[in-house]
Amino acid sequence: MKILIAEDDSNLRAGLTDLLALEGLDCIVAEDGEAAWTAFVEQAPALCLLDVMMPRLDGLDLCRRIRARDSATPILLLSARGAEIDRVVGLEIGADDYIAKPFSARELVARIKAALRRVKPQAQPVEAEERIFRMGDLTIDPDALRATRGGGGIDLAPRELAMLRALHDRKGKAVSRDDLFDLAWGRGYMPNSRALDQYVSSLRKKIELDPAKPRIIQTVHGVGYRYEA
Repeated sequence: MKILIAEDDSNLRAGLTDLLALEGLDCIVAEDGEAAWTAFVEQAPALCLLDVMMPRLDGLDLCRRIRARDSATPILLLSARGAEIDRVVGLEIGADDYIAKPFSARELVARIKAALRRVKPQAQPVEAEERIFRMGDLTIDPDALRATRGGGGIDLAPRELAMLRALHDRKGKAVSRDDLFDLAWGRGYMPNSRALDQYVSSLRKKIELDPAKPRIIQTVHGVGYRYEA
């Protein structure tokens, strides 16, 4: 399984390569954003690990470019910039996770494995008509990673799809924050503060007719979220 590492610090790039090699992962390395984009197009990695501050094309712009082409491949952003606004922007443009430097090797490996588990194909296929589901006026097709409303399409990331499926399957019931982390991020995931709220806010902007008055993803204060059929 190939992992793209885009990092301009040669020492950190080498350290990440050695670390992931110990986990049995093949690494594609790039020292700037443009080289990383070329590697992504030519080698189709299973996951992208992108430094935010890179020459030629920074990690945020690279993330946008990848998401315009591919909505499924997990993207993890690395940055020494720990401000909340940077995390929010990263999540809103399609990143699956944001990891502030410095980070522990154990934490990074855990987050990578959690992201890869989310996109691992299911062992037992389900009939296509059983996979498609509706939430309000949205029709959601998991195979296409796409929701439709009135003829218009909305691309979904795998984690967004997992969150919607979790809420749909428990319609009418409050789904706790911990359960949503387990279902959408994977067990053992160690979330950043407010990561779930930021991700829900971004998803609401995509699927709600009025994000300020959400009807699909409703907040249950002190608990989590709920979809009321």
